[in-house]
Amino acid sequence: MSEHYSERDLQREITDLETKSATAARLFDIRRIIGGLFVVYGVIVTIAGFTASDADIKKAEGVNINLWTGLGMLVLGLLFLLWLKLRPTAPPPPDAIPEERKE
Repeated sequence: MSEHYSERDLQREITDLETKSATAARLFDIRRIIGGLFVVYGVIVTIAGFTASDADIKKAEGVNINLWTGLGMLVLGLLFLLWLKLRPTAPPPPDAIPEERKE
């Protein structure tokens, strides 16, 4: 048996698929992925910087490199997430919807 769709049903299905597609595009925005990874790694490296021994700091010429790198990664990750919040991806422009024919 073949199903017969009216033009209205077809247009509604297309609109639903476009909405789902736009939601998926926002979910997998590259800024969210990069920002999240930098925040997670920044927290890990910052914790390593707080627990660094004197030998580790001496090896890095007196600079707690893990602490500074971790803080820098945290700031960068938060900037990516802030950018995502302030400038979300725009939904695709709606196509010209043809007027429904009256039958």
